[in-house]
Amino acid sequence: MKRATLYYVYDPMCSWCWGYRPTWQLIESALNSELNIEYCVGGLAPDSQEPMPQEMQQGLQQIWHKIAQQLGTEFNFDFWELCQPRRSTYPACRAMLVAREAGLEQEMLKGVQQAYYLQAKNPSDNKVLSEVAMSIGMDQVSFNQQLNAESVNEQLMKELALSRQLPINGFPSLVLNVDGELTPIAIDYQQSINTVATIRDLIK
Repeated sequence: MKRATLYYVYDPMCSWCWGYRPTWQLIESALNSELNIEYCVGGLAPDSQEPMPQEMQQGLQQIWHKIAQQLGTEFNFDFWELCQPRRSTYPACRAMLVAREAGLEQEMLKGVQQAYYLQAKNPSDNKVLSEVAMSIGMDQVSFNQQLNAESVNEQLMKELALSRQLPINGFPSLVLNVDGELTPIAIDYQQSINTVATIRDLIK
């Protein structure tokens, strides 16, 4: 009998994914031995060197405040003063794929999220991604080569295509695959217990 697969669809620079992190870790820990868990990057925003418009910056800051108020998530708002924000998350998504090959995707995700939301660094910049890679024990030269490789970009395009075929409405999203039947799982940002119970019922 094939084991069910739970897809966790995320973007490393999605602020709601950062807010969901503690709850998701509880879900993952509870279900890890009962099904396969696959991470899937969603690609919020393509490559761009253009500065983020002021209106968008203000909108994102409001979202950060909302998440902090609702979930108690920590944010370092110095980011908006110290960095030049860009609407570009594909570089961070590529970094996840490179780290995945080394078995370090979760460590890379944690490092990128902490750099962005706690240390006021910009993961749209390859330099920041390279620093995170080195901090989790990856070879910096090899990482930089892979980050810019066409093969990794092609892999990203395939993964984005997969994520868009899944029944999701944004990030983060959970989708359960049981014998080819895809079921979206509602996201509860504050509690893991109902999500775990729902998934266990579906895989019985």
